[in-house]
Amino acid sequence: METLYWSCLAGGVIFAVVSVVLGDILSHALDGLLDFLSVDVLKPMVIATAVTVFGGAGILLLRYTSLHQGLSALIAGIGAVAMAGVVYVAYVRPMENSENSTGYSIRELEGRIGEVTIPIPPEGFGEVMVRLGAGNTLHIASSLERLPLPAGTRVVVVDVLDGVLRVTGLEERKGDVV
Repeated sequence: METLYWSCLAGGVIFAVVSVVLGDILSHALDGLLDFLSVDVLKPMVIATAVTVFGGAGILLLRYTSLHQGLSALIAGIGAVAMAGVVYVAYVRPMENSENSTGYSIRELEGRIGEVTIPIPPEGFGEVMVRLGAGNTLHIASSLERLPLPAGTRVVVVDVLDGVLRVTGLEERKGDVV
């Protein structure tokens, strides 16, 4: 029985090390492996957690308690299922529901503050940089009021027409922090 516990512990540790190194590649390869069971809880990370905890708890129970092998296996199994449940609820499910897209709609830029990077002539187009999320995005822009806007001018996006940002200069009063 001790060999089984050591094998489970070693297999779980090896899986953890390999998953850190290979990351998403391994996760996606194994993720569809259990789809025929159609059980959402059976994710590779959850199974690896259960196997590792079963092995580790089994070794500890055999070595440091006088429990019968069957009882120690039952307790190790209960601990493994409990810990796998915790990992699923606390880590796997929230990560599945997290948003990791950097996509946005150009309509989301309305009302945002930007900076002119390429001067905008009264009758023509220039370029505006708008901070969006953790990065910056550059867009073609025109002056809403048909006034020239030199590079470095802070502007506000008023409207979007045919994929072109229509902007106006941002008036900053002395003492205002934008």
